[in-house]
Amino acid sequence: MWTDEIVEEIHRIREEYAKSFNYDLDAIFADLRKKEAESSREVVNLSRKRGLTTRWSGRARDLGGEAKDTSRRRTGNQDGESR
Repeated sequence: MWTDEIVEEIHRIREEYAKSFNYDLDAIFADLRKKEAESSREVVNLSRKRGLTTRWSGRARDLGGEAKDTSRRRTGNQDGESR
């Protein structure tokens, strides 16, 4: 079986890092937050903004059911029959 040396190295480093914190996720998270704060890099929040996700999906639900659901294309004529 073929193995990728770079991937193997990443797995080894990740294992050593986790082992150094006795596999404690809270300690790992705290260390990563500390490194993030000490870094001079800009930290960007990529979590979804509610307005953008509801704009294209679930709009009728967010507006109390009064808005027409326009998320699906119509495949038939105006009487609802398929072509």
